[in-house]
Amino acid sequence: MKEPRRRTLQDVADAAGLSKSATSYALRGLRGSTETQARVLRVAAELGYTVDPVARALAGGRSSNVVIVGTLRDLWQQDLAVMLSRALGRLALNASIADVDASPTREEAVLAALNSRQVDGVVVLPVDPSAEYWADVPDEIRVVSIGDALTHRPDSPVVLFDNASGVGTGLRHLAGLGHRTVGVLAPALPATPGRPAEMLATSLGSELGLDVTVTATPAAVGEAADATERLLRSTSRPTALLCLSDSIAFGAYAAARRVGLEVPRELSVLGYDDSAMAPLVEPQLSTFAWDEAAIVDAAVDALHTPGDELDGGARRQTFRPVFMPRGSTAAPGSPAG
Repeated sequence: MKEPRRRTLQDVADAAGLSKSATSYALRGLRGSTETQARVLRVAAELGYTVDPVARALAGGRSSNVVIVGTLRDLWQQDLAVMLSRALGRLALNASIADVDASPTREEAVLAALNSRQVDGVVVLPVDPSAEYWADVPDEIRVVSIGDALTHRPDSPVVLFDNASGVGTGLRHLAGLGHRTVGVLAPALPATPGRPAEMLATSLGSELGLDVTVTATPAAVGEAADATERLLRSTSRPTALLCLSDSIAFGAYAAARRVGLEVPRELSVLGYDDSAMAPLVEPQLSTFAWDEAAIVDAAVDALHTPGDELDGGARRQTFRPVFMPRGSTAAPGSPAG
């Protein structure tokens, strides 16, 4: 016997004589008069339509606990976590922040503890998006990923970064200034398709006539300084650094001072995040900016929108960084950028 077709939000909207968005808001009690909300709920019940339980809890403020997972020693992730927490708070959602310190082991432990904490949703800047432990997160917990798609949770909404554009723009900028040896300092995280440093930097550099060396380094400023210092004291010292986080770039500033190199005359430094500190250091850091407010809005919308309303655009959004040239990059031997 053929099973009856599952009722959709569009069916309820058609029966109620409302738009799909108005019906969604009424079902979740967010907009519309009391009478409209009651009518929509009655129509939904008559049709046998059920609201996504995760979205209902998150939107209605009932048992609405959300965990933000990230690496807080990275200054940009730290700022983004605060913005996410504030945005969730405005929706009357209870947000907490879990620092996994760039450790897949700690990330796995945080996820394993979600059930005992009665968590409804997770917003994550993943350490290892390809790890199998993402498949162990219960289906009733909505997961939204920022930066990388989760290999073993392919239906989860994701906010992606066009890092290929950023890396390419950065290398072309340095090549245009006359640099020929460039060090790319990438966070010491598992390589994924969303993190193109190792995959793109060498090939793009070759096309531009650059000798590119990719080095993995922690995102924390102090540890990044130590890793960068070792690179700058090597016999094949680069004349420019493309740092794939501003935290790493600040570490590069410290390393340059330790070895007696002047930025940008003897070493150009290019960051990646445009953190609040970027225009405050001397020289001001050339870097790449993201529309953090739009990124937060996209993640929060994906978190509390019912699954059957998430079309392709809402389920997978991509943001492109904007180059912010300042004073930390210049032609080799030049006193200013």
